[in-house]
Amino acid sequence: MMRSTMQQSVFLSAALALTARAAQPGALAPVAAPLRDLNWGQLNFLHTTDTHGWLGGHLLEAQYSADWGDYISFSKHLRKHADDKGVDLLLVDTGDRIEGNGLFDASTPKGLFQYDIYREQDVDLLCIGNHELYQAYSADRELNTTVPNYKDKYIASNLDVIDPKTGEQVPLAQRYKRFTTKNQGIDIVAFGFLFDFTGNANNSFVQKVEDTVKEQWFQNAIKENTNAFVVIGHVGLRMPEFKTIFTAIRKENWDTPILFFGGHAHVRDTRNFDSKSFAMASGRYFETIGWMSADGIKTNDNTAQSDVGVAVSGPKFTRRYIDNNLYGMHYHSGTNVSSFDTKQGKRVTNMITRARKALDLDHQFGCAPKTLWMSRAKYPSEDSIFSWLETEVLPDVVQHPKRQDKARLAILNTGGIRFDIFKGPFTRDSTYIVSPFVSKFNYIPDVPYSIAKNIITLLNGADKIFAEAGRETKFLTIPQQMFTAEQEAKLDIDMEAPTEAAVKPDEKPDAEYERLELRSAGNGDDDVDLPLTEGYTTIDDIGKDGDDTVHKAVEFNNVPNCIQSKIGFPEDGSEPETVDLVFLDFVQPWIVIALKFSGGTQGAEDVQKYIDGTFTYKLSEWIKKNWQGDC
Repeated sequence: MMRSTMQQSVFLSAALALTARAAQPGALAPVAAPLRDLNWGQLNFLHTTDTHGWLGGHLLEAQYSADWGDYISFSKHLRKHADDKGVDLLLVDTGDRIEGNGLFDASTPKGLFQYDIYREQDVDLLCIGNHELYQAYSADRELNTTVPNYKDKYIASNLDVIDPKTGEQVPLAQRYKRFTTKNQGIDIVAFGFLFDFTGNANNSFVQKVEDTVKEQWFQNAIKENTNAFVVIGHVGLRMPEFKTIFTAIRKENWDTPILFFGGHAHVRDTRNFDSKSFAMASGRYFETIGWMSADGIKTNDNTAQSDVGVAVSGPKFTRRYIDNNLYGMHYHSGTNVSSFDTKQGKRVTNMITRARKALDLDHQFGCAPKTLWMSRAKYPSEDSIFSWLETEVLPDVVQHPKRQDKARLAILNTGGIRFDIFKGPFTRDSTYIVSPFVSKFNYIPDVPYSIAKNIITLLNGADKIFAEAGRETKFLTIPQQMFTAEQEAKLDIDMEAPTEAAVKPDEKPDAEYERLELRSAGNGDDDVDLPLTEGYTTIDDIGKDGDDTVHKAVEFNNVPNCIQSKIGFPEDGSEPETVDLVFLDFVQPWIVIALKFSGGTQGAEDVQKYIDGTFTYKLSEWIKKNWQGDC
């Protein structure tokens, strides 16, 4: 329930008087804002997902400026509240803990500090994400570092790896876990899944979810007489894998509560598959800490209790998307500046500070003259990061020392860019935040222009062609958008309408269309008259009151799957006979398919390295050269 405006004002005044500081040196202090309470239940959860190395928090965004040490302090306070209330609190993480921030990417080896910092949090259930599997070394680190750090708390229901010590294929971790909660004595059977990922390194093996649920161990597990199932997974809530798991469980347990925790899509989202199930996803980049509560779960004495010990009928669920900042953490934990920090939390904050200093993440490469947006600005436009890359960066960096006289088309997928650029210092950390991948430039020389000019159109519009060839184009674009493509095709969603689905007259509306949090037009509460900051205004299947902080909505604009730069074309406007087709190596499989469909005779065997260095390195070099000056 939302506190009254008077209650909020009192809390705002007190908080402003104390002026909570951000955890990391140089981070912006949190901003006072109207807040909604957390609803406590019989069984409660804190959920993180897709943190991608952002354990230091967002230094340039006040509303997400708390760090991993603050989260540790916050969770300890809430665990004490749970104990005092006699209810249970579990911490869950659903993968993609690596790649996307200098704290992980800037060290040699990668993650030199990340793993030790992350392990300080007492997570009760965790699973893997696809980013832990792109490179063989990161899959090895999961097996040899993260799994030992968390032991039986790590679950890998559909993933095997090659043990580097024995060369044998083994489960990454246990397939499922059965346990009883501390205070309520709730018997839980938990699973940990990864979506049907196919881009993993060859030392890992992802079994399709539809095959996993047929395995005898899974069939035995879902027949257990348990109080609740908890399914954690690096799976978007609108992807088919969770529905497959739900259907399989329901065939054996028609009324046992099922709680799902997802990720991968980088959005705040909640849905339910039936009245006794609840599924939550908690955003990205450590911007969001998800909160879920459940009441009415029958325990072994066959009674369903609420958090105050009163018998209730049937399960009831609530959710909150908590903005990751100290202002909200103080509010929800009933603490203030002087009482919030725990000894362990403060120590971890200092670990992060020392790691950032050791990695020289604040080293300034240049000064961004303006803010460039991924989706808050339309593409093309002068404020779009993709327009900037297309017109300024790629023409400068796509230069082969021996083929500068050749016209070329340079193609980059928008999913290769992961964050906005803010006006001001562009640091070593910023480089990895914007482009964390190790993508390199490849090319196919001397492609007939009459064929090459069709490639970008196919990449951005021929979804069916690529799907039939086993390469869906949704994986080329930004995560927040990649799961809308199949829903649009299914439902003909009008993306210009912020929250409405435009359904063809002969079709019935489907409740499973994707609703992204940045498309809401309202602030969620009409009676709030306090100043609002821009931020998430989530609309999910439950309603529009999920965000703990009431925000002013942020504009969201769709972007293409790929962008393209024309470089070295004749100045008279004529078309070259042939061009060098240059692209990031990640995009190569789609390029080869598009060439074949366009009638080209060249293929994968004709691909060559274009220039040395990764795109991330080339980007940093461009900024050093072009964004000189003191901020």
